[in-house]
Amino acid sequence: MLLRKVADRTGLTTALAAALPKGTGPAWRDRGTALVVLACAIVLGARNVLEAEQLQHHWLALFPRPVSDSTLRRTLAAIDAPVAARIERMRAVVRRTVWTWLVLRPAGLPWIAVAGKTLTGWYVLDLDATIVACTSAKEGAAGTFKGSYGHHPLGAWVANTRECVAMLLRPGNAAANDVGDHKRVLAAALRQLPLPPWSKLLIRIDGAAFSHEHLAHLQALTTSRRRVRWVTGWAIHEADEQAIARLPKEVWSDALRQDGEVHTLIGPDGKAVSYQVAELTGVRGLAGWPTGMRLIVRRVSPSRRDAKTLTAFEQRTGWRCQIVATNIPVHPGLSGVAGSGQVAFIDALYCDHAEVEDRVKAIKRVGLGLLPSKSWQLNAAWVLAAILAADLDTWTRLLLLGDEPDLAAAEPATLRMRLYHLPAWLTAHARRRVLHLDRAWPWERDFTGAWQRALRLPAVT
Repeated sequence: MLLRKVADRTGLTTALAAALPKGTGPAWRDRGTALVVLACAIVLGARNVLEAEQLQHHWLALFPRPVSDSTLRRTLAAIDAPVAARIERMRAVVRRTVWTWLVLRPAGLPWIAVAGKTLTGWYVLDLDATIVACTSAKEGAAGTFKGSYGHHPLGAWVANTRECVAMLLRPGNAAANDVGDHKRVLAAALRQLPLPPWSKLLIRIDGAAFSHEHLAHLQALTTSRRRVRWVTGWAIHEADEQAIARLPKEVWSDALRQDGEVHTLIGPDGKAVSYQVAELTGVRGLAGWPTGMRLIVRRVSPSRRDAKTLTAFEQRTGWRCQIVATNIPVHPGLSGVAGSGQVAFIDALYCDHAEVEDRVKAIKRVGLGLLPSKSWQLNAAWVLAAILAADLDTWTRLLLLGDEPDLAAAEPATLRMRLYHLPAWLTAHARRRVLHLDRAWPWERDFTGAWQRALRLPAVT
């Protein structure tokens, strides 16, 4: 109920009906509604169109005309490249409406916090790839760089709202640092973001961004109306190790945790060991790289798990090193964020990118974890349906669960148990339907509050 109400109130159902081609015949079903039904079923746990049809039997009292699995499959088959492009444009329009509502909330649009500082006014975009394993001969499935077999999609998430704004299905043998794929995903993500004029955008990518062409592309994203800062990983080579060896002890400082405190760990001898960071820009030659680029190096005592992957330099020095590249200047750093140009803050900013792993895990539990067809086109359409499902789930959390932070940040399975799969019964009397909730259900008040907020959302036409 909550998911379908959010889809209707935000205008997603109407937008999808306009984007998808019309069917023919007396028994024609609206394909936009069918796609919304599929997205709701995916959020509830459906892993293919057959399970999506079976889940609808629990909704017969609410939605008396279930959509068959064959209709859902025909809907997915109708999503070719032009239709997918229209759906992406509709998603951007609906997202603008949702963000407008978020801005009008008392709490406003969420801003992320790094090292104890809030990045007010900065929109943060995280890119990351994942592997969807399979064992069948599906189109595009191949051996991956991790030794598994399947597909290797690349996605983009907004850290502020936790929305998945873009997802590119790729073969399993796609390179992790493919510049063309990163450009496509970045372009698709930027088309989705309803950024205001003179916006400030921060892009974070792991070591897959390590290339001259990619970093030059990130540098070129800054325009007269948009300021772009980026933080990426950096592959360490011999020249980098030589530069690290030339750093004096005095330049190393303590790294920071996300709460702003010094980042320490307990070493094998029981003593506390601090993570340390230093500026490497003036020591390591950066000819040919983007102007204004900086390198930040972090070192820490290696753990037992890292012992087999240490280089000869790291074994000799007793430190495991990691380098971060960024175009954030020392002064003023990120505008409006004091001290954001310091090396400790930039290191913490890059470490915070690891939260995208939670977003990847969540979307793999909401549709992306299994590609149900042998056809590449149907699997690409399924990925789009999974992104729509992730949108519905995220918008439900943002718009209806803002006063319940534990539920808003809960895992998909937890939210299904507490709110989506609700013990209740529906009765009809005097041309009215009444939903009776079990008062013993621990989250009955949470559902009631979310439903009342859903009813207060203005209907978008």
